[in-house]
Amino acid sequence: MESSAVLASIRLSYPIYPSRHSSPLLSHPSRPSLSLKLQKQFPLTSQNVLEAASPLRPSATLSNSYSETIELADIDWDNLGFGIQPTDYMYIMKCPQGGTFSKGELKRFGNIELNPSAGILNYGQGLFEGLKAYRKQDGNILLFRPEENALRMKMGAERMCMPSPTVEQFVEAVKDTVLANKRWVPPSGKGSLYIRPLLMGSGAVLGLAPAPEYTFLIYVSPVGNYFKEGLAPINLIVENELHRATPGGTGGVKTIGNYAAVLKAQSVAKAKGYSDVLYLDCVNKRYLEEVSSCNIFVVKGNIISTPAIKGTILPGITRKSIIDVARSQGFQVEERLVSVDELLDADEVFCTGTAVVVSPVGSVTYLGKRVSYGDGIGVVSQQLYTVLTRLQMGLTEDEMDWTVELR
Repeated sequence: MESSAVLASIRLSYPIYPSRHSSPLLSHPSRPSLSLKLQKQFPLTSQNVLEAASPLRPSATLSNSYSETIELADIDWDNLGFGIQPTDYMYIMKCPQGGTFSKGELKRFGNIELNPSAGILNYGQGLFEGLKAYRKQDGNILLFRPEENALRMKMGAERMCMPSPTVEQFVEAVKDTVLANKRWVPPSGKGSLYIRPLLMGSGAVLGLAPAPEYTFLIYVSPVGNYFKEGLAPINLIVENELHRATPGGTGGVKTIGNYAAVLKAQSVAKAKGYSDVLYLDCVNKRYLEEVSSCNIFVVKGNIISTPAIKGTILPGITRKSIIDVARSQGFQVEERLVSVDELLDADEVFCTGTAVVVSPVGSVTYLGKRVSYGDGIGVVSQQLYTVLTRLQMGLTEDEMDWTVELR
């Protein structure tokens, strides 16, 4: 069918970084506002598609009149996997070496151009983050602890000799990107909008040195479950030879290179039918570190143990949140060295991460020995998953002050 086009004038405002209790739509009198005309199409057979090519300035939020006219994207929300779905906009902000980030903008999602000698391509000078946006039952959108991702990126940037956005810049950029892609946030209970901030050395450099220019970029994609099993138990194999990180290395920051290092062992494991790989420390080869992209927890009685953060393990934000949730639920949580023997003797095991949230472990195989943990989802895993996800989706009151609401 034919589609009709209309021009809508949208007011963009520049708010001060609001608390979770303030409206992100209120303009601050000391900051300018601007109007941007977006060409919008309304196909009769599908949902609305934004056709604007003009960039938006940073800290811009979309007005209520805009959000009321945007409908959900026309995709199968009931069958979302964990894969890339091109959306409408991405956020880009640049910074010279020794300078500061400024003048970010929202651009149409698409390929980016890099010099062949860019620091990220030649020397792996790059970081990434991951967080999610959830749609509430009333249609509003919740972010989960975005300031924690901002702080972790700053920590990683210092380790990788890169400048980083301020916490306020990071959070505002995330808000802008989510609101610009609002129609891609799944309906309540159907999934989430995965948000991927990247920080990379985009300037050209031939000799080994920090890049002369840096790019901060955010793109988003609607996603379902990370593991094909969903909340069903996954099966892990303990890797005894290859290692994810070493003391003094970069295992404790979310640098891009950490993840390429696990692909070999992960590929072999998946070919054998395992869901993922659990890594041991490289010194003693007997203490748990983490799964390829998740933190690990071991349950024995009322005690939940997880490897302590000492430089080789990523300080997961979901990990941190689950520890607080577990303690609020009456569990004793210990952050310490956890041996593989304790793993094999556990009552229950589960993983945590932004992508998986909480993933129960059904079995672990170590040196050919397989240990199973019951027939279904563990009681503790289910309890913690339910408490955390209900908070993330706005189904329970946020007494932790962890969520940021967008309208």
